[in-house]
Amino acid sequence: MKGAVAAAIAPAEITDLTKIKETNLNRLKTGIGEFDRVVGGGIVPGSLILLSGEPGIGKSTIVAQVADKIGAAGGGLVFYVSGEESAPQVKSRLDRLHCRLENIKFISETDADKISAALNKEKPALAIIDSIQAIYCSEIASEAGSLSQIRAAAVKFLEVAKREGVAVLLIGHITKDGQIAGPKSLEHIVDTVIYLEADTTNDYRVLRAMKNRFGSVNELGIFEMTGEGFKEILNPSLVFVESGMDDIAGSVLSAVMEGTRPFIVNVQALVTKTIFGYPQRRASGFDLNRLQVLAAVLTKKAKINLTSEDVVLNIVGGLKLNDPAMDLAVCLAIISSLLNRVVDNKTIVLGEVGLGGEVRNVAKLADRLKEAEKLGFTRAIIPDVKVASGIIKITRVKSVFELLDI
Repeated sequence: MKGAVAAAIAPAEITDLTKIKETNLNRLKTGIGEFDRVVGGGIVPGSLILLSGEPGIGKSTIVAQVADKIGAAGGGLVFYVSGEESAPQVKSRLDRLHCRLENIKFISETDADKISAALNKEKPALAIIDSIQAIYCSEIASEAGSLSQIRAAAVKFLEVAKREGVAVLLIGHITKDGQIAGPKSLEHIVDTVIYLEADTTNDYRVLRAMKNRFGSVNELGIFEMTGEGFKEILNPSLVFVESGMDDIAGSVLSAVMEGTRPFIVNVQALVTKTIFGYPQRRASGFDLNRLQVLAAVLTKKAKINLTSEDVVLNIVGGLKLNDPAMDLAVCLAIISSLLNRVVDNKTIVLGEVGLGGEVRNVAKLADRLKEAEKLGFTRAIIPDVKVASGIIKITRVKSVFELLDI
């Protein structure tokens, strides 16, 4: 019987890849440079994208602007699907954002089968599902928003995307602990996962790719939230150093690479006497374990006694960074705060610090120095390597011990 059943099943279709002539993907350009950068140069037709972020951070706003740009540029018809808002509510937001409604059609539905049928029939260029937690599949015996419902709905949209070439953008909400509610389990299903993040102290938003089958995951998009939607920040360096340009002890400027673009960041350290118990180490936007390592290196190799000092580190602007090129800036910021000595705000500090206290070279050092030169920096403290410096005065160091002389 097993053999008879197996014989009745038609074999899967086999494709000869050598016979496929067209391999260039004609991406949908949104015209929003920061968004296109994060998704790899534009939205790939037939891709499934998951956009997540905290409630109220602006997910619906940015997808509305994406829909407007694609429709206005002649990219094709865009479907906006919402089970959480009515048509008048969605139209009110689109009008506030000055979106052109000619090529944006609205579907108020939560049944995944009906939505898929509409996409199969009309074949829009882009379908926006706001949000995936509100969609349900009738064959799954559970309420909308449950893990099984979310996975079943996502699989249906995946089938439509791959079969019909419709790009589908799913919106997923984040829980209180910072995880994607339910859609966290969808990350292996979708092609691209992007996060929209914000610092509670300002109106800037950071768009970050966590997974991308069609591009890099190292790119960042920087936006400013305004009353008329998101506005691109073309020079993010000015954003993240503007509040740290005064001469303050413990404040040091460095440059990080996010994808292909360098930008300047402000590293701040506060060193104070430990009042009780063990010395504390705290970090915001920087890896805490790395901070503990650098503090140990300074104590051992630079003769900076931090065994009875609390060290607090902050990356200005709410950024979360993990670039080893910031090591030397972190060390100098700690020394500056401990000794209460100011580092000139026209100095940029770059270098990775090893366990022996040695200062190592970093990737794309010339690009980082070029960005600093463009912003008016006059001095750079870097590893002992040869690099084109332009008009910036270069100070080379071989170990963290030399920072004391600086």
